[in-house]
Amino acid sequence: MILRYTYLEWKRLKLRRFLAATRRGRRVQERLLRRLLARNADSDFGRQHRFADVRSVADYQRQVPISDYEYFRPYIERVLEGDVTALFAPETRILMFTMTSGTTGQPKYLPVTEEFFRNYKEGWHLWGTGVFADHRELLGCKALQLASDWQQFTSPSGVPCGNISGLAAETRPLISRIMFYLPSDISRIHDAAAKHYATLRIGLAKAKVGLLVTANPSTLVEFSRRADREKESLIRDIHDGTLSEDHEIPSHVRAALRPWLRRKPGRARELEELVARRGRLHLRDAWPRLSMISVWTGGSVGVYLSQLKEHFGETAIRDHGLSASEGRMTLPIADDTSAGVLDYRHQFFEFIPEGEHSSANPTVLQAHQLEVRRNYFILLTTAGGLYRYDIHDVVRCVGFRGEVPLLEFLNKGKNFSSVTGEKLSEHQAIQAVTSAFSQLRLPMVAFTLAPVMEDRPRYVLLMASADNNERRGELAAAVQDNLERLNLEYAEKCTSGRLHPLRVEEVSAGTWAAMRHQKTSGRGNFEEYKHPCLTSDLEFVARTLGKAHPAIAG
Repeated sequence: MILRYTYLEWKRLKLRRFLAATRRGRRVQERLLRRLLARNADSDFGRQHRFADVRSVADYQRQVPISDYEYFRPYIERVLEGDVTALFAPETRILMFTMTSGTTGQPKYLPVTEEFFRNYKEGWHLWGTGVFADHRELLGCKALQLASDWQQFTSPSGVPCGNISGLAAETRPLISRIMFYLPSDISRIHDAAAKHYATLRIGLAKAKVGLLVTANPSTLVEFSRRADREKESLIRDIHDGTLSEDHEIPSHVRAALRPWLRRKPGRARELEELVARRGRLHLRDAWPRLSMISVWTGGSVGVYLSQLKEHFGETAIRDHGLSASEGRMTLPIADDTSAGVLDYRHQFFEFIPEGEHSSANPTVLQAHQLEVRRNYFILLTTAGGLYRYDIHDVVRCVGFRGEVPLLEFLNKGKNFSSVTGEKLSEHQAIQAVTSAFSQLRLPMVAFTLAPVMEDRPRYVLLMASADNNERRGELAAAVQDNLERLNLEYAEKCTSGRLHPLRVEEVSAGTWAAMRHQKTSGRGNFEEYKHPCLTSDLEFVARTLGKAHPAIAG
């Protein structure tokens, strides 16, 4: 315990320095930009965009366009083949490629350089220091953090491809491994149900779990439901020192987990008594020292927060910040808010006012130029080879610390929906639905894909009345299959039970025309109106069908 306190005090010094340096945030940002550009000035991308000639932020903005992933794809494909000079200096070492769904259906591969990974870990360490400094009771407890495999397959050049959280878990310092209880081998289980079961099997063997960490709160809700659903098997495994054969866990992973599966008959009896007393296995009872949950709380995922209390009791909730495969953006330093300090030390940031995002020549601001209570789209420049990258995240500035803004995440841009982290794009929705109509040889009709909340969320395909009514089931299955094929995260969320399969509903005649009239009335742009093929509005279905959905009404 003394070692943990000493380690925390050393880390607190780094956090204090990070916060103190916000007073000169502008200078830190501009110095960081110059360093990134100088390091990769001799790359093909750097030469083509004249990095060596950049003397100011204005120079940089003139020479490098605002871009999405497709602009970088040709360069990244060369890096995947082993040609690092497409984006980086020749000596750059690529540790892995982290993966996420692209907006066109092709996965995005994002290079993780040594510098990018160092920045990624430092951001997590700063965040974690704030958590443990504010909740010192956690120093005497164990933490469970869910991570994914960083070595799912290899690139053509032999570099691992997967999820950066797995690499972070595998390379934790010894002191962190003592505090974060789960073995990194669990991340090598690719089946979501099996991974959750193995996590529960090892985690429930300990009573003093104090912290749960994962990205999406929907994961923890499903995690809790699984604990109760499979309680008999879990308790038996804890008693016998086994790991159920009912789940798809590779033999080499089972072998690696064996040291974590010791017999605990006393703990099994404790859990049996809890079930007998309550009639079910509540994780809040199994882990009585649980005092902190770390998940995203901003945007549409906030609908799960009330369910977290139902499953885990009155714990503190600390948002772990706006982060993505492309980089970390914020570091929350307080509980019960999605707002965090911009991670100004590790990425260079620019911002576009929300209303100008689709403009051909938008205003572009640096971090110190933001205004409180205004919304912005974020642009990233990172050590991972992305420059002025539009990640399509909308944030609100809620204050400042020195020259550095405090930001809260609002939502993906208007062409995205992400209720459980699926990051579904309108392009994917259009492709999935139109392909389904074509596959079934049905006449195409106007449609909108929208999320609803039930006991867990699902997407509903609202479509105009046509001769398709009798084939709703076939259409729903075809669209579902297409979405899973086009979007890796959507498929994973459905497989793990966080999303129900898609459902089809028919709207009454005149619904879409009335909506178009309402949206364009008095503005003279009737012909320019674009029907929403995808919306992230959780009340859209109820409002459009003219009835309250049970979950919404309740």
